[in-house]
Amino acid sequence: MEVFASALLVLGLRLLDVPLSTVRMLYMVRGQRSVAAVLAFFEALIWLYAITRVFAHLHAPAQYLGWALGFALGTALGMGVEGWLAPGYVTLRVITRGRAADLVQALRDGGYGVTEVEGRGREGPVAVLFVVVPRRAVRRLLALVDAHDPKAFITLEQTTRARGGHVRELPWWSGVRK
Repeated sequence: MEVFASALLVLGLRLLDVPLSTVRMLYMVRGQRSVAAVLAFFEALIWLYAITRVFAHLHAPAQYLGWALGFALGTALGMGVEGWLAPGYVTLRVITRGRAADLVQALRDGGYGVTEVEGRGREGPVAVLFVVVPRRAVRRLLALVDAHDPKAFITLEQTTRARGGHVRELPWWSGVRK
């Protein structure tokens, strides 16, 4: 019974440290050193305790299953947590052949900063719009673009940092969805 309880504990610990690892890496990539360091501390502490439980019962396959299942489920959970937090910025590039002025005005009325560049596509003149937004605002922005030009060509790129213009620097906790 102790081995089974230990395997469940290992699984639970992995459900904590693996999502922490996922989120920590995302903050590292975004250059948010202090947040990444705090997450790394707790991730290492939890991992160390979990691995000592496995080594205490090396003869029991349940430990391995708890470790592996915890890792797999923790990975899925980490992805969910990261999506819920939605940290960072995204740059949207919207290429429209429609009436760009209406779309630009709707975006600006929606509180988005927009940079418009004239371009030429395969079938003639186009407007290329650049909009930098917090990741959590992407769905609303895409809905706004679709409402004005459902045929617009849209690309999204992760943006490590953004400042100035109509994009303000956000504190690390501001990505938390309410």
